[in-house]
Amino acid sequence: MTSNPTGGTGAKQAPGIAERMGLRPDMIVMEFGYDDDVDQALRSSIEQFIGEELLDENSDEVVDVVLFWFREGDDDLADALVDAIGPLADDGFIWLLTPKRGRDDYVEPADIAEAASIAGLSQTSVTPIAADWSGTRLLGRKSGGKK
Repeated sequence: MTSNPTGGTGAKQAPGIAERMGLRPDMIVMEFGYDDDVDQALRSSIEQFIGEELLDENSDEVVDVVLFWFREGDDDLADALVDAIGPLADDGFIWLLTPKRGRDDYVEPADIAEAASIAGLSQTSVTPIAADWSGTRLLGRKSGGKK
């Protein structure tokens, strides 16, 4: 946890990325694919912004967003995305976080697009999310896609 009692620059940066991801305070966010290589600062800033801890993938709650860490060599991406859809609310979305190009376990964009299509998801944006991670926003076909 960062020590920033005055709410200085760290507090101003935290909402920035969370807002760019379409998150809002009080959203319920579930995390899939947690491992020791995830970006802890990103996780903390999201938790700070939404005002709640991220739920474990074993939770049975309906969620607004799934934060999904995925690396080349993990399980089949299409199957994993189908599992991630399960807990989503009708207007929910998935942020698929994959290592950036040039990093270990990089996932090709074509593989993401194919897996998303198989899982019945539409890709809406790709953006750098953290130093080592890119994010791909995925929506269900029924989702309104509102931020």
